[in-house]
Amino acid sequence: MTGTTDTTGAADAIDVLVVDDDFMVARVHRAFVERVPAFRVVGVASSGGQAVAAVDRLRPDLVLLDLYLPDVFGLDVIPRLRTAGHDCDVMVISAARETDAVRGAVRHGVVDYLLKPFEFEDLRARLERYATQRGRLLTTVVRGQADVDRVLAGASTPATAGAALPKGMSVETAELVEQALRGADGTLSATECATLTGVSRVSARRYLEYFHTTGNAEVSLRYGAAGRPERRYGWRA
Repeated sequence: MTGTTDTTGAADAIDVLVVDDDFMVARVHRAFVERVPAFRVVGVASSGGQAVAAVDRLRPDLVLLDLYLPDVFGLDVIPRLRTAGHDCDVMVISAARETDAVRGAVRHGVVDYLLKPFEFEDLRARLERYATQRGRLLTTVVRGQADVDRVLAGASTPATAGAALPKGMSVETAELVEQALRGADGTLSATECATLTGVSRVSARRYLEYFHTTGNAEVSLRYGAAGRPERRYGWRA
């Protein structure tokens, strides 16, 4: 059975369909998604057949797709959606660690692949990165190669990919801070970065300093009327 929600919210909301055969897991994923601004869950499906029917009816922008479904392997749902004319994006959320599964997901054009189990911050970072890239694709007017390159640059590999982060730092939070820096209009303080990413100011400062030491971010000082100067961080182009 497929659960649905009211779809009369904000016009610019990103509608999400959650597909997982474990109803408790689906409930957790639904709750995670609904904690991220601009995202709303419009339905839940527990099988491949239900997923295709739900997409037909609900027309979501993004499908969070488990691979171990009772009727079909999750990746087999994607060509069925394309054959039916649906261009919704797909993000795989699965415990499948097999290389063939990951390669297959890439070949099918998924926007991301998140391994179970995971924390809320792990999913939030990926959803926010997806929202940024989706917004860029929807608003860009292509007049030439430079515009194409600018759009594709949004899907480039994060600076933290493959990096050995210091102990106690996570790739997901590093990507979240990197995204905030890249999208900032100018520079950010640790406090501003913390507000944008939802992490503590101390954590934001640590990640900002990490990017400074790796050469990905530059630091400037802003002097006030009194007290120590404020350190501000900007992403290096």
